[in-house]
Amino acid sequence: MTQAHAAREQTGAVTVPTLCRLCPAHCGVLATVEDGRITEVRGDPDNPLFQGYTCPKGRALPELHNSPLRLLASQKRQADGAFAPIGVDQAMDEIAARLRAIVAQYGPRSVAIYTGTSGQSYPGGANMAAALLQAIGSPMFFTPNPIDSPGKQIAASAHGNWLAGDLPFAGADTWLLVGMNPVISKANGVPFNNPAQRLKEEVARGMKLIVIDPRRTETAKRAAIHLQPRPGEDPTILAGLIHVIIAEGLVDREFIDGEVDGFDALAAQVADFTPEYVARRAEVPADQVTAAARLFATRRGGMANCGTGPNFSQHGNLTEYLALCLATICGRWPRAGDPVHRPNALLPAYTARAQASGPFQGWGYGTKLRVRDLTDAACGLPTAALADEILLEGDGQVRALICNGSNPMAAWPDQRRTQQAMEKLDLLVCLDVEMALTARLADYVIATKMTLETPGMTQRVEALKYYTIGIGYPKPYAQYSPRIVAPPPDSDLIEEWEFYNGVAKRMGLGLTMGIKYGFGRFDEAPPTIIDMAKSDNLTTEGLYEKICEKGRFTLDEVRRHPHGHIFEVNETVAPKDPDCRERLDVGNAHMMGELAQVRAFEFQTEHADQAYPFRLISRRSNNFLNSAGRRLPGEKLTRGKAYNPLFMHPQDLTELGLQAGDTVTITSRHDRIPSIVEPDETMRRKVIAMYHCFGGLVEEDDGFETHGSNVGRLTPADRQYDAISGIPRMSNIAVSVSRGWSKDV
Repeated sequence: MTQAHAAREQTGAVTVPTLCRLCPAHCGVLATVEDGRITEVRGDPDNPLFQGYTCPKGRALPELHNSPLRLLASQKRQADGAFAPIGVDQAMDEIAARLRAIVAQYGPRSVAIYTGTSGQSYPGGANMAAALLQAIGSPMFFTPNPIDSPGKQIAASAHGNWLAGDLPFAGADTWLLVGMNPVISKANGVPFNNPAQRLKEEVARGMKLIVIDPRRTETAKRAAIHLQPRPGEDPTILAGLIHVIIAEGLVDREFIDGEVDGFDALAAQVADFTPEYVARRAEVPADQVTAAARLFATRRGGMANCGTGPNFSQHGNLTEYLALCLATICGRWPRAGDPVHRPNALLPAYTARAQASGPFQGWGYGTKLRVRDLTDAACGLPTAALADEILLEGDGQVRALICNGSNPMAAWPDQRRTQQAMEKLDLLVCLDVEMALTARLADYVIATKMTLETPGMTQRVEALKYYTIGIGYPKPYAQYSPRIVAPPPDSDLIEEWEFYNGVAKRMGLGLTMGIKYGFGRFDEAPPTIIDMAKSDNLTTEGLYEKICEKGRFTLDEVRRHPHGHIFEVNETVAPKDPDCRERLDVGNAHMMGELAQVRAFEFQTEHADQAYPFRLISRRSNNFLNSAGRRLPGEKLTRGKAYNPLFMHPQDLTELGLQAGDTVTITSRHDRIPSIVEPDETMRRKVIAMYHCFGGLVEEDDGFETHGSNVGRLTPADRQYDAISGIPRMSNIAVSVSRGWSKDV
């Protein structure tokens, strides 16, 4: 027992196992409770998967729970624009009445919901929000996915899925990461139970890591080959790797013949992407391109994963598709007899088969938006167009928006347009734990409970593998946590799902929540349907019981292991069904057409405009998850920098006559923002980077030293956007950098 632990015991503090839910990892942690307050969170050494690991964000849970900025009661905007407390029951009465009136006058489509990344902490919240919209009859349900990594689902629809899942990171002899830094972001690819340690172990064992990134990231420093290209050239490089592998006969011909369509179309389309062409265009050595291709194709195991940056930089769908094609032509999918990777625990058991679930319609169906000819897609409705759906007058205009654990003013592109949209709404409701940027514009802010005041479980993490390869628990792991603390005294808080159910009852609507499992038509468990009309007096604990009722292991079995548990599941991949005729497709016509456009693009012209000589790319921080945690008092996470600096190579600083700490103006063809420069030798020359989800309202730029600047301001939503997901160019933005800042220029 450590001295600190002994001191806690003497004061009557209690330390209990639980799980952090700030990001998709859901790390197992220990929480210390003293006098009804969370006083410390640290890694749980008895957790069999995380083994004591947690990150700075998780360790800041006590400060988040106890923050003086936390909302302890819901708020209503008054006639003078100020906010005043309102009881949550009264707020639901008023919101339900206003929604009922809006629907009666303008129709069901006038109501929309946007649920954010923080909604993943509460499994019932987003599902119940969708159920409310369904009961109203509105299709306008939006998520962060179409402005984050929409290419993953779109690429999967064009390529198809492999029903045995992906290959494990542990034990692979090579791995390719494109625009990813999982050491910091905890993203897919490297397992997120301590990704830095997992990566260190595998490299020490002999894994040869390949990284494509304009910055020498913490992950790239561990790579055997680091291609440090000009930003935006990810599809060019991947096409070049495929070219070399095909030209040198390094493909898995048996797998291609048995399971793959479109190989000849792919080979023809990458024929011009020679190492020399790729080198000239992406500004990387040709021999590095060849070496990376040979390394990936000739070593055992290994897959390719892409990050948020490539999805931000245009051609994200194509980049993700080519990564799948690269794995497929090398036969990088589990075969019959291999151990099942990522078997379910709290989700229903499934049969992992060594066969394809072929391509399916991934766009051009369902709800059609009124702008930019956008439709529903595999990634969801195009979120970048929601501001325009609010601003555009006429039939179908969105007039009421509920933001579920989300902050559009910080996260959406084109911040000026976003603020205009938020201010135009007839009704804006935010469910949040503080007066975040969007909440400041709301009519009602519903104060919600925080994670450790609610039960938690890991089922949602298991489900991530159905959305993209390379993410989720690598083993049949599960954990459940009861509520650790009660809400603060005299608070009036509600859980998200209870809010939606309460509003529905007041509107005279019955909610039915449906939960699907697996890859669409290959679901082996029927959906779970929860009829709220038959579930009076349902608690969150009871809701989770219903959500998990078809699980391989019951919630009771998981509860017996408060530190989490890796269950015994000794399954191997089943053989292909003899009647299966489905195949993976590496020659999808749409993707091949887009690759032809990439090849025909005059890339020299793209970089010829000296008025905008720098390329601004996205970057993740180890201390923040989007906008959460930035305003904690005591500099718990900001470490003295409440702003998001502009990272720039020291030589670029010198050329501009700048020094660390200087104020600068960053100008794109669309808008301008202030920042403070910071030297970073890991940056490629003429490439700069900033963190997203900072800044104040549009009129608050002069306060950038205290809240940073919104990078989304530099991006127009209606130009240079993807025709399927609607995501505009949010990285690889042409900008200029100049000394000083004046709001009036």
